[in-house]
Amino acid sequence: QVQLVESGGGLVQPGGSLRLSCAASGSIFSMYVMGWYRQAPGKQRELVAAITSGGSTNYVDSVKGRFTISRDNAKNTVALQMNSLKPEDTAVYFCNARGRSSLDLDFNSWGQGTQVSVSS
Repeated sequence: QVQLVESGGGLVQPGGSLRLSCAASGSIFSMYVMGWYRQAPGKQRELVAAITSGGSTNYVDSVKGRFTISRDNAKNTVALQMNSLKPEDTAVYFCNARGRSSLDLDFNSWGQGTQVSVSS
């Protein structure tokens, strides 16, 4: 089993910044991809940013130039630096990791979610 623990959510004014962090633990052999998803009330969960073990990144168009995803493979952590936040960024943000466990099984794990609220 692989567990994800998130931190860093909160309330910020438009134009402000937040940094989300996620730490993975458990029977991890390899994590292929780590990413951040978000879900606003009444909307479908969407991928915000993802990063592979090799460092390749992908962002949803609405956050390009404002958000930066990074990971530390040695520490099994991923972070999302969010700058120039907008009210439409308000959502519950979830950490996600896909990989291979030490038991030679694929896993797809989710964090508990952390609230990000952008409001004046």
